[in-house]
Amino acid sequence: MRLNKAYWQQRYEARKTGWDMGMVSPPLAAYIDQLTEKNLRILLPGAGMGYEAVYLAEAGFKALTVLDIAPYPLESLKERLPASFAAENLVEADFFDFKEGPFDLVLEHTFFCALPPELRPEYVLTMNALLRPGGKLAGLLFDFPLTPQGPPFGGSKEEYEQLFTPYFHIRVLERATNSIPPRQGSELFFIFEKK
Repeated sequence: MRLNKAYWQQRYEARKTGWDMGMVSPPLAAYIDQLTEKNLRILLPGAGMGYEAVYLAEAGFKALTVLDIAPYPLESLKERLPASFAAENLVEADFFDFKEGPFDLVLEHTFFCALPPELRPEYVLTMNALLRPGGKLAGLLFDFPLTPQGPPFGGSKEEYEQLFTPYFHIRVLERATNSIPPRQGSELFFIFEKK
């Protein structure tokens, strides 16, 4: 089962976006703040309202691609990004059909856990294909029991290690210490490096 374009567009239009914090996630902001190479080719898949994209653009990162299946968040993002941001780098597409690359870095925030769990192995293969050798997939994954009542669907450190280890070196996979209060204790910060 795929939650398709119509599903996500309807969620945005109806404002049924409980995952939306209205700001860049503090763990991701802290990670972005320590990046010094402003020419990294960065992908933000399933970017939603794109707070991380705005944060990156305002920090001077030049090679951003923002991907979402629904047009609603991308239209909103156009109004919030700096005027210098190239509109063609806002891409409306299904992640699994997206073939651009290779990227140096992919930032993950709520996208993985919004996918039905049966798509997770395909997600790993797609990420592997999108990253250059040694490229990094970094961000946040939810850490609460897997549930059919998603999205989000949850997951565990053990599941993530099993899924990603064949294709990625697990550089960091630990409890996020600077999550917003409603997410304290339920987010894992990670950095996986493509083998």
